[in-house]
Amino acid sequence: QVQLVESGGGLVQAGGSLSVSCVASGRTFSMYAVGWFRQAPGQERDFVAAISESGGNTYYADSVKGRFTISRDNAKNTVYLQMNGLKPEDTAVYLCAADYRPVPGRTLSSRLGSYDYWGQGTQVTVSS
Repeated sequence: QVQLVESGGGLVQAGGSLSVSCVASGRTFSMYAVGWFRQAPGQERDFVAAISESGGNTYYADSVKGRFTISRDNAKNTVYLQMNGLKPEDTAVYLCAADYRPVPGRTLSSRLGSYDYWGQGTQVTVSS
């Protein structure tokens, strides 16, 4: 089992940058793919980005491609989401999620149901 805690959210002006982090408990973090999702008030939870267990593969939603970068440091049990060129429509609670992968090599997923563990989220607000 793994527990996830997000941090780094806040208020930023449109066009600005922000980085959010997801720290995981447990000794087998390198066996989890990790995804970032976001949920705005009254909206569905949407996929943002995902990264493979080793960090060698990444996958982005079209809406953030070229603006957001996901990365990880397995020695620190941490996954990062660097967000540049932020827009008001990026405003949401950002949540990280972990997908346990005892057998490596599966394709990264954008589906909520593929992820086994979720954090509580961190608020990102982009003002116009």
